[in-house]
Amino acid sequence: MASTKKSFRRWARRLTLTESERKLCSAKVGALLLYGTFGLLLFGPLAFGAVEPWSIFVLEIGSVVLALFWLFKQWLDSEIVVRSNPLFLPMGVFALLIAIQIVFRASAYPHDTISGAMLFCAYAMLCFLSTQTLLRGAQARQLAWIFIVYGCAVAAFAMLQGISPNGKLYWVRTPRLGGWMYGPYVNHNHYAGLMELLVPIPLVVSLSRLAEEKERIAAGIVAAIMVGTIFLSGSRGGMLAIFVEMIVFAVVLLRQRKGVRIALTLVAFAVVLISMLSWLGGKELTARVSSISSETRSEVSGGMRLSIDRDTWHMFRNKPVLGWGLGTFPTVYPQFRTFYTNFFVNEAHNDYLQLLAEMGLLGFATMLWFVVIVYRKALPKLGNWTSDVNGATALVCTLAFTGILVHSFFDFNLQIPANAALFFVASTIAAAPALIQKSRKRKPTPAAAEELVSASEVV
Repeated sequence: MASTKKSFRRWARRLTLTESERKLCSAKVGALLLYGTFGLLLFGPLAFGAVEPWSIFVLEIGSVVLALFWLFKQWLDSEIVVRSNPLFLPMGVFALLIAIQIVFRASAYPHDTISGAMLFCAYAMLCFLSTQTLLRGAQARQLAWIFIVYGCAVAAFAMLQGISPNGKLYWVRTPRLGGWMYGPYVNHNHYAGLMELLVPIPLVVSLSRLAEEKERIAAGIVAAIMVGTIFLSGSRGGMLAIFVEMIVFAVVLLRQRKGVRIALTLVAFAVVLISMLSWLGGKELTARVSSISSETRSEVSGGMRLSIDRDTWHMFRNKPVLGWGLGTFPTVYPQFRTFYTNFFVNEAHNDYLQLLAEMGLLGFATMLWFVVIVYRKALPKLGNWTSDVNGATALVCTLAFTGILVHSFFDFNLQIPANAALFFVASTIAAAPALIQKSRKRKPTPAAAEELVSASEVV
């Protein structure tokens, strides 16, 4: 008994930290939270998009562990400081709608809705943690280069695997249900969605004044490679989405009347992109692009995707207010299917229609509220993006956000946990308060220097 008391006292003494020790420990935990949060986002795409049970578990348990570390940091700081974000309210309302579906048995299959709720909680915790940990412009710069290197590595791997495919992920893993693989994803459309989220980072850096000239050139080359892999993946929705991103970016450039340097950079970017596509894509890419119009006509005249869209609309009309329950689409859809197929339709190829079917008008209205807040908070920051970290960060997140919104009309990127997590965190950063930046000391002009000298002589 005495030995137990002694060991307890020793343990209590260890927990008693001095003020300096607390600050040092808090700083280390803060760094762990920042890089742990964004490291978890980088894990998802490498784990086949985090679509398998083990990778979903890692994403969920990882976010819980990071949230516990955040609470530990608050204990070290002896106070609870919460940085607000305007997106927390619509996300909270959406979580309330999910809770109502579960508690009041409004879900067609509660098990799937509970699983979807757990995944949404993981997204929410990552959004919360990104808001609490990404506080300074210097942190945003470091993360930008981490994501640039990461995106370049994933794109290079995708090209290499595209040149020497063997029908397996990473050349070793055979997909259970097959698919049009590209990079670490079973579905090439989801790889394109990942690139839509990542391309704006090197693209904006290459045209800003936030990096050295050599770094900007390197970022521009990486952006060209990443955009090229979207075309090489063969994703039509991805091609359209990146095209819209480029149009939005061009509009921002034209409104601000940027100079010749940016025009030359864009020309060089286009030359690198076209050269790479011509070298690696060849006849296959040309055939894929030229087939877009014919395949679109066949879809409009009664293709499978259009049939799924019509059936999903009928699902929504049967439960228009609160929907069938989050995550229940694959369970409910078979009773509404109007065509024969050997394929298992696990998702609607339209994120908006699936949201209507699963969450009803209330959930869809909450999503529109979410989108409006993102644009209202992000667009005013774009004024001086070439030299301001806050403006550049907002532009990156706005372009990525817009690309996924466009692609969601044709595919289901937001049903892929890795892409959905990146999308929600990018949205949160776009709407977040301004980052803290160190004031830069400007060198005095010659005239100002002369005035300073004369003033000192008078004194």
